[in-house]
Amino acid sequence: MSSINPRTYDSTPSTSVAFIGLGVMGYPMAGHLAQAGHAVTVYNRNAAKAQAWCQEFAASKAPRSAATPREAAQGADLVFCCVGNDDDLRSVILGPDGALAGMKANSILVDHTTASANVARELYQAAKATGAAFLDAPVSGGQGGAQNGQLTVMCGGDVAVYEKVKPVAMAFSRAFTLMGESGAGQLTKMVNQICIAGLVQALSEGIAFGSRAGLDVNLVLDVIGKGAAQSWQMDNRGKTMVADKFDFG
Repeated sequence: MSSINPRTYDSTPSTSVAFIGLGVMGYPMAGHLAQAGHAVTVYNRNAAKAQAWCQEFAASKAPRSAATPREAAQGADLVFCCVGNDDDLRSVILGPDGALAGMKANSILVDHTTASANVARELYQAAKATGAAFLDAPVSGGQGGAQNGQLTVMCGGDVAVYEKVKPVAMAFSRAFTLMGESGAGQLTKMVNQICIAGLVQALSEGIAFGSRAGLDVNLVLDVIGKGAAQSWQMDNRGKTMVADKFDFG
């Protein structure tokens, strides 16, 4: 079974890219880059998952896996990254085996991790010191958005860098927007998360109330989802919450 769903890609020149981090988001995002015609090298801490990715997308432009982030980044024009948090991000970007150590001059590091604005600014300066560039670009849309290539991406960085990245990143995006200088993408994602937290809390309370009242909560969600209470969270997470399932990107 494919990890991504078919979509139509814009015609863009083939680009040499690396993708670091093949989690529930990164795996399909890298897959869309490969399917869009780009030459993709991947790195993942679990090497078996990187090999599985290469096997799945073997029909694309010679996908390969690398032993370190540095090796993955060597020769790439764009290096995409999607890992867990600030510490994970530093571990794959900085240091002798980090991506920056392998990146060539004028290449671009694009980070899709939901991280802090402070680490985004730190990596912006670190990339600049090596002759590379950095764009913080956290995403919204969850695992489904990654599989469908329909993520919303909020970016922070230099205009010229953003414009170079956008045509390639649209392989997995429905919107790719520059929000301001370095760190602005992460700050925008924080606004997104604050809003989501409120929605999820209210949805949880509603589900609990309906359940205690003896209602068919799935039917309740079907009905109120056609009214003013409708939201992305209700449509995509309501029934999974009822089923006590929370393992999503």
